[in-house]
Amino acid sequence: MQTFRTEIENPVVEKEILELSKKIELFNTGKIDEEKFRSLRLARGIYGQRQEGVQMIRIKLPYGKVKSNQLRRISDVSDEYSRGRLHITTRQDIQIHYVDLNRTPELWSELDKDDITLREACGNTVRNVTASELAGIDVNEPFDVSPYADALFRFFLRNPICQEMGRKFKVSFSSSDEDTGLSYMHDLGFIAKVENGVRGFKVMIGGGLGSQPRHADALYSFLPSDKIIPLMEGVVRVFDRYGERKSRAKARMKFLIKDIGLDAFKELVEAEQKAIEFKTVAIDADAYVASKPVSVEAPQVEIKDQGAFELWKVTNLIPQKQEGYVAIGIKVLLGDFYTDKARLLADLVEKYAAGEIRLSLRQNIVIPFVKEDLVPFFYTELEKLGFTEAGYNKAVDITACPGTDTCNLGIASSTGIADELERVIKAEYPQYLKNDDVVIKISGCMNACGQHNMANIGFQGMSVRTPDKLVAPALQVLLGGGNLGDGNGLFADKVVKVPSRRGPEALRRILNDYEANAEGKSFVEYYKVTGDRYFYDLLNDLQDVSNLTQEDFIDWGTEEKYEKEIGIGECAGVVIDLIATLFLESEEKIENAQNSFNDKVYSSAIYHAYSSLVNSAKAMLLAENKSTNTHAGIVSQFDELFVASGKLNLGTSFSELIYQINKNAPTEAFAAEYINSANQFLEKVRAFREADTKLENKAV
Repeated sequence: MQTFRTEIENPVVEKEILELSKKIELFNTGKIDEEKFRSLRLARGIYGQRQEGVQMIRIKLPYGKVKSNQLRRISDVSDEYSRGRLHITTRQDIQIHYVDLNRTPELWSELDKDDITLREACGNTVRNVTASELAGIDVNEPFDVSPYADALFRFFLRNPICQEMGRKFKVSFSSSDEDTGLSYMHDLGFIAKVENGVRGFKVMIGGGLGSQPRHADALYSFLPSDKIIPLMEGVVRVFDRYGERKSRAKARMKFLIKDIGLDAFKELVEAEQKAIEFKTVAIDADAYVASKPVSVEAPQVEIKDQGAFELWKVTNLIPQKQEGYVAIGIKVLLGDFYTDKARLLADLVEKYAAGEIRLSLRQNIVIPFVKEDLVPFFYTELEKLGFTEAGYNKAVDITACPGTDTCNLGIASSTGIADELERVIKAEYPQYLKNDDVVIKISGCMNACGQHNMANIGFQGMSVRTPDKLVAPALQVLLGGGNLGDGNGLFADKVVKVPSRRGPEALRRILNDYEANAEGKSFVEYYKVTGDRYFYDLLNDLQDVSNLTQEDFIDWGTEEKYEKEIGIGECAGVVIDLIATLFLESEEKIENAQNSFNDKVYSSAIYHAYSSLVNSAKAMLLAENKSTNTHAGIVSQFDELFVASGKLNLGTSFSELIYQINKNAPTEAFAAEYINSANQFLEKVRAFREADTKLENKAV
């Protein structure tokens, strides 16, 4: 474990990896609480699997851009520490599975050699910043959003304001009004706009999927690009302070905005601006290093199946705004591909394109900057890799999460049924190879990692109980969702719940009806006319569970009898803190504050001190068995229980002390004063707690 001390050039990353190694050792020897350790490893992209004793590693790839050298590095890591399979997620990450926890620091150090991070890929953090996979080449874009997505990713990575939020925070960038970044289902969504020659964004806020999907609100119709980072900093600070922390089901930002209203939330964000160091952050788009295509002669090739080639060109070639170039879409079944092919793909794009690939929100791969005269050559090379299946981003291209394959929360198979539905479409509805009006998505549970509730046709993994109390895998069928563009979207209606084995028949009925009666309408338009009751009547008999066969108790993709097994979700679970641990953490936060102060990063120093103050107060409340569900609630409860009652004399109220953070600019003088206040507060509450404990022990 010591070798990477000298191999890592970035001292910040080296420190983090050594810290992870130390915490793993403490966890293995029982010296750190399991729930506390969970929060730490999640924030390092280490996620528990359905299978015991192994971990899923989520590799954070901002806006889905992967360079050739990075793809090779990820492949090497997967071969060494995993099983050689790479899984593309709907957030443009890559996941690898079956990793030994003890080897994760070493794995991370290997990835860092090519500037790849695990940091904040999971946990209650700002997750991977996603963007339109065609950013920079989109024929409809007013400008390339990549530099802005990149700047935002870098600003908030390791930023103290977003390390321990109540829940995860998701951000997207869309390159045009087509909104392929799906802004309406994100905590913050940015859609590229230009007004009076100024680059900026339409800003959407408070969206989300899960069991209770919420459409984002339009926060600004236009916000100049130099305001997006200060805006997000204000939003994150408010969410961190007022967001729910006790009830995980209500802890996303969409619930906070729903509870207090958009206007009240906006007022809080505006009030927070005084505490933010930079009121504008100019993003130098010209300084962003974009990949450049190579200049190479097109090798002569022979196309063996001209018909298949012509179909592939229709469905998988993407126009590019740069003259003489196209992009190639690779349909990746279930988002899974293997390292041997990944390396060959990396070599191919390095030698003949721009040395990069893009990962898409639909779990596919895009190769940008392919010269038009190289298309036949690319087809023959991709064909060798099995990467020329027609139907990129078409109806046959089904999105699915891992489901019961590896996820703790999976209720029914998503990958198995996705595979079967694709087979049905190819065999029985070949016309849908060219159809992009129908979008099908599948999730293994209600958490919607497969985005099923924003699809035209969605399936959610569930279970059903027969009259004999037997349990079989099931699918809830949802219809009518879709992306309408420019921040507008529709969430699908829940229509029926059918045994999983009847999923293909449900799809057949839906498509047959659509084919017969839609009269040229898109599926979304047709569903608006017909409605959920129409499709309920069409599918209702499939819900009958009184006549199930033995096959109905075996889920897709497996040969074993179905057993409903749901583990503990780790999508960003609320941490159960111990009092002693909280005090130790408060010390660490003050130490972090002092380090930031010494580095003259005063805004970070102040926020670390704020976190220490909240932490110390929370420890005291927990010692009194008081529940705490927001930072603001901790402040008010502490005042009521300790200050107003006279138990503790702070010389002022705790709220007055702690809320100096948003009443003062982040100057050197205020940072020094605030850190000192946090230190003194910790000393006082610790002394009070120790005296109180001694009295309790004497009474016993």
